[in-house]
Amino acid sequence: SYGFRLLSLQSLCEDPVNISFIFFGALQLANGTTTCSGRVELLHGGLWGSLCDYLWDFPAANAVCQQLDCGVALLIPSGQSFGKGNGLFWNGTFVCEKNGSHLRDCRVSVLGHTDCPTGKDARVVCSGARLVNGTTCSGRVEIRHGDKWGRLCGSHWNLQAASVLCNQLNCGYAKFIQTGHHFVDGNGPVWRDAFHCEGTESCLWDCAHVTLGNPSCSVREAATVVCSGLAESLRLSGGESRCDGRVEISLNGMWGRVLDDDWDIKDADVVCRQLQCGTAKKAYYPSRSERGMGLVGLRSVQCAGNETQLMFCKTSYSETVCRSRPFPLCGLSITGVLPSRRIRLMNGTNRCAGRVELYHDGIWGTICDDAWDLSDANVVCKQLGCGHAIKAFASAHYGEGSGQIWLDDMNCTGAESDLWACSSRGWGQHNCRHKEDAGVLCSEFLALRLVNGNDCAGRLEVFYNGTWGSICSNRMSQLTAITVCRHLKCGDGGEIARDFQYGRGSGPTWLDHIECTEQHSSLWQCQSDPWHPQSCDNQAEETHISCTAAFVECPNSTSCTDKEKLRVTGGEDGCSGRVEIWHQGSWGTVCDDSWDMADANVVCRQLGCGSAVSALSEAAFGKGTGPIWLEKVHCKGTELSLWDCPAQLLSDKNCDHKEDAAFITQIWGGGSRQSYDPVSEAVYEEINYSLMREKQQVTGLSGLCILFLSGENNRGYFLLVTQIPVQNFLASKPTG
Repeated sequence: SYGFRLLSLQSLCEDPVNISFIFFGALQLANGTTTCSGRVELLHGGLWGSLCDYLWDFPAANAVCQQLDCGVALLIPSGQSFGKGNGLFWNGTFVCEKNGSHLRDCRVSVLGHTDCPTGKDARVVCSGARLVNGTTCSGRVEIRHGDKWGRLCGSHWNLQAASVLCNQLNCGYAKFIQTGHHFVDGNGPVWRDAFHCEGTESCLWDCAHVTLGNPSCSVREAATVVCSGLAESLRLSGGESRCDGRVEISLNGMWGRVLDDDWDIKDADVVCRQLQCGTAKKAYYPSRSERGMGLVGLRSVQCAGNETQLMFCKTSYSETVCRSRPFPLCGLSITGVLPSRRIRLMNGTNRCAGRVELYHDGIWGTICDDAWDLSDANVVCKQLGCGHAIKAFASAHYGEGSGQIWLDDMNCTGAESDLWACSSRGWGQHNCRHKEDAGVLCSEFLALRLVNGNDCAGRLEVFYNGTWGSICSNRMSQLTAITVCRHLKCGDGGEIARDFQYGRGSGPTWLDHIECTEQHSSLWQCQSDPWHPQSCDNQAEETHISCTAAFVECPNSTSCTDKEKLRVTGGEDGCSGRVEIWHQGSWGTVCDDSWDMADANVVCRQLGCGSAVSALSEAAFGKGTGPIWLEKVHCKGTELSLWDCPAQLLSDKNCDHKEDAAFITQIWGGGSRQSYDPVSEAVYEEINYSLMREKQQVTGLSGLCILFLSGENNRGYFLLVTQIPVQNFLASKPTG
């Protein structure tokens, strides 16, 4: 028997084969993020092996996706995506016609099994989404879960998500989604997934995706869309929204660049109008590093400005052949337009809480907290699809932003659809600083934890609608428990504890009947009953989970001190280097945002190394590995431990290892460490800390160390050690 699938581990085979055949077998995709992505493996003689195909291309990949009923091919990933497999390779080639739709149209020659050169094993990501009951580019939206297709509920469906799907299916952009009962006939499941897209994602699965707790949906409420269509489609790539970015045009099913030395606002206006993006705010040229290679669709565009489509302008076609990347991801454009506004929440660990930021005139900026209240915050939450506002925060609760402060003195009624429709001082008009940046917590903000045990064992609780509550265990499987453990970064194994050793909860019981599959990497993607504060019949149904890769409290023992959960690496003497902390069972680094001498001093004393000479940033002792656990550490300098300092758990994408914090310490006692005495050190702090900070500000340098040499009864002399020139050297002795 012969067949195909996408897997990573299969049996080994010792005997080479030398046959040719036409393939009519089955396909299976696995080891990807969905059931419709993975590495292609060929079945021969009852054994599976990776397909090594020197000519693997989009037509062949598309044939695989369609045969698997997985939609169309989106991407042929490079590198080691989906694992290395088991070492067994079948060398072969799909020879597909460009328009072939079935594997029976492709001839496969199996030549033997040898090591396959890197990058030649066949891999594919299929769409896992489709439009049915309409045309190629319009109809009812269906997505695939496991091996089953179902329609998508329309309750959370919006134009941004619809445009991502249209682009994903190579159908341009979404023209409209309100189609009445058109396209919705038929039977089958209705999935309750909610995709929260920004509009720039390459496919729906890249969007924030929440299913847990969503209400049920009838077949008449299915999501639908009418896309602009394939022929002569335009799109904007690489920008901050669907209406911002580099211009690409699809001609004869191939996406190509637009080249124009005379690109101006008239040309950009036509693009914006065709994409239903209003009028152009700006026409610009991306930097050389952002310019693409490959197929060129149009040259020398000359628009009068009143045309309805770019193709109606005076243009020149290009005969350039695309060689760098295969259809449909073939090159980037050189021209662009910039007409849109956007809103986001930053620094709050997920999309429904954080500092309010607006994108306007091509720049992200913040909102001043003057007159900021729940009515204003409600507009933000509603605009982002995050429910209603639980709290409106002031005074940079989620950290200070940077750059422009766009709006001040907001006065929303709560009925506005966009924050910029509210009354305010006007764009860019304010009397604020970033310490007054506004924030918001919305009802759809979700968080997960295990309590009454440790980070990886305890009673399962979810934060929803501003309150922590329990989760019921009815119909919960071990696979769901494993999904919880993965979600909490507590390993790949877990089980439901039946002895209620982690106590009973006292708050709401938010969820019941949670069912996860192997494809779910996050608990938020699993199916469940809708949110309800009394989901359990009684507290005995609460879920207790123990993860098999249990949380390790200490690096070396079952109990340890704060000092043992802190280390320095990359230096020579153990008192200088990159700061690393132990958290959730692994070592990680600290982001250098706000890292200063006060923070470094706390670390130095905690390690028994004296006082800091310098607080270093930008990975001065090399980049670390693993998690980045903390950012925006704000020590006063008098704390006994780094854990006593205010700090934030790192938000996604706020920092990377090139920003790892470090320090250099002046060691007490001629180079040897001494044990830390918090009583005697308190005297040192009282006498010297304000002086140290004052001198540091005067010199403008961080490399300053103050040593208390001698004295009694709070009197003594100080030696200031610094690397500044002698003429700038400062010395002082106490008075009184």
